[in-house]
Amino acid sequence: MDRTSEIFERLKNKYPAAKCELGYDTPFELLVAVILSAQCTDKRVNEVTKTLFAKANTPEQFAQMEQSELEKEIYTCGFYRNKAKNIIAASKDICEKFGGRVPSDISDLLSLDGVGRKTANVVLNVAFGQPTIPVDTHVFRVSHRLALSDGKTPDDVEADLNNVVPDKYKPLAHHLLIFHGRYCCKSQRPDCGNCPLTDLCVEYDKIKQNK
Repeated sequence: MDRTSEIFERLKNKYPAAKCELGYDTPFELLVAVILSAQCTDKRVNEVTKTLFAKANTPEQFAQMEQSELEKEIYTCGFYRNKAKNIIAASKDICEKFGGRVPSDISDLLSLDGVGRKTANVVLNVAFGQPTIPVDTHVFRVSHRLALSDGKTPDDVEADLNNVVPDKYKPLAHHLLIFHGRYCCKSQRPDCGNCPLTDLCVEYDKIKQNK
């Protein structure tokens, strides 16, 4: 088994329940939740959307919402003004361009006002089952530590991962990297003692050499 396959096989064994931890029932609810999740924990987003989606959960409803009203609902997610603006703008685009249905094509998703590449890739992967690899801070960090990428931007890392990750692992790849980054390979204090990848980790070799 090649090194990259070995990495993802071990991560599968360590995180058998790895999946999107955002709560949603429809592709549109997922889109809103992902926009809210920027610089915010999934736990907080889920607390907010539980109340929010009980009041409104369709593009039509959000398109008609006053920005100030939505800001109050999502205030605790941080960056609430920009997020509210983006959610309402994307909702209007969905209604006007796509008949009220969230598109399942990357170009169409990226055409939505306020939707970036990471958000689009999450929706494609989680809601529509496409083998995209969204890159958030966890994926970016862990990919560098494991020498899966040396890309300077999230787009660079995404391109590298698409080149090196075997097809069989692509549907789960970002979930596995997120779980590893969230629960083990943390930013400030990585838990190398409980990591199944130390013998494959370039960063761990550096740590040992500096001791």
